[in-house]
Amino acid sequence: MNVRQRTIKQEISASGVGLHTGANVTLTFCPAPENHGFKFQRIDLDGHPIIEADADNVTDTSRGTTLTQNGASVSTVEHVMASLVGMDLDNILIKLDGPETPIMDGSSIQFVDLLEEVGTVEQNADREYFTIPHNITYTEEDRKVEIVAMPLDDYRFTCMIDYNSPVLGSQHAGINTIAEFKKEIASCRTFCFLHELEYQLSHNLIKGGDLNNAIVIVDKEVTKDELSHLAKLFNRKDIDVAPQGILNNMELRYQNEPARHKLLDMIGDLALVGMHLKGHIMAARPGHAANVAFAKKIKAAIKKEKNKKIQKVYDPSAKPLFDVVKIMEILPHRQPFLFVDKILELSKNHVVGVKNVTMNEEFFKGHFPGAPVFPGVLQIEAMAQVGGILVLCTVPDPENYLTYFLKIDNVRFRAQVLPGDTIVFRCDLLEPIRRGIAQMKGVGMVGEKIVVEAEMMAQISKVKHAEPTQQ
Repeated sequence: MNVRQRTIKQEISASGVGLHTGANVTLTFCPAPENHGFKFQRIDLDGHPIIEADADNVTDTSRGTTLTQNGASVSTVEHVMASLVGMDLDNILIKLDGPETPIMDGSSIQFVDLLEEVGTVEQNADREYFTIPHNITYTEEDRKVEIVAMPLDDYRFTCMIDYNSPVLGSQHAGINTIAEFKKEIASCRTFCFLHELEYQLSHNLIKGGDLNNAIVIVDKEVTKDELSHLAKLFNRKDIDVAPQGILNNMELRYQNEPARHKLLDMIGDLALVGMHLKGHIMAARPGHAANVAFAKKIKAAIKKEKNKKIQKVYDPSAKPLFDVVKIMEILPHRQPFLFVDKILELSKNHVVGVKNVTMNEEFFKGHFPGAPVFPGVLQIEAMAQVGGILVLCTVPDPENYLTYFLKIDNVRFRAQVLPGDTIVFRCDLLEPIRRGIAQMKGVGMVGEKIVVEAEMMAQISKVKHAEPTQQ
């Protein structure tokens, strides 16, 4: 049974300070339409720019995960992202009136509670999952980081941390399914070592830091004077070292809370893949940089798997959606340079077209007339014209637009195309069309045999001085 996409019923907000900026900020979760995904919006900036929650938009991982797009940035997004995945959501717009999400108590639980309070609603569109098809690995030998994603019909996590600390030791955490996130992971708070805290304080790097939103692990001998100094900095009467080797500002919620928080961060960072995942993620010593690099590796695997999909065999004699007369109303090409005879299918994301290759083609007079072969460059042109139908049908007046190539990649000619053959081209969008620019994967088939494939980027441009279409 297909799983439907989900959003929230209405807006709900939370306010707090940013951990690193110290700025007061209000975050508002807003319902979003189908296939919207997760996006941030900086409502404090001119134009209210949108920042997509995508691994390709990550610009900094030094002290949390920062996203930048359209001239705007948002920092420390991982705890918010983890709450969205943990609450099984698909489409949310997160409005912010500042540059960083509020740290709250250093975990995701307050975001989860808000989302649970407002409630979720099922949408009409089906959710798309990416099931890990084979082991995907990532390593950083110098930091001894190892991450692997393995095939599994669920979303499972196992995490190990080891900082060579006699206080913290080696810790493990795991969940068998993402449904366990709220109970087992969401309330686990961020942590740091005392030496890191002192460095960050001395360099004014955690303006919003407080002993209420982080576990501080004491990894060195500390004097009474140092503890008194910290107490003064954080407006505390006194601070001491608890038996667990942490500052006594708080009690651990779990013995392995640091490992559980690292798992929380990993869930949030892998949400930047942009698709719900099915697989078992195992990580040793993960961090934001490694998590984001691994997310990009999964994104590359998704793209590769989409390109490897088994091609459907079409009946070229089927009744066309567009005949050649309709095609000429959309495309500006004319004989002898019109290479599309029929359009069989057309959706928002794909198009299927037909090219009949006959000996009457003009180019056969000079292209190997004794052994005629349909030129490869013209196969690509035919594929591009089919893809042009898809792009031009996104505007109300396609007759006033032209389609221009920007790039052609990964072209392969797998078999000769001869007079009498019928090529069926299918072009699929690799990502949504933005600003008239389309990236497509095209495949041409003769019968059940792939004869050509390529990745293309094209842009539609309005013809200057085009007259309005008469109604």
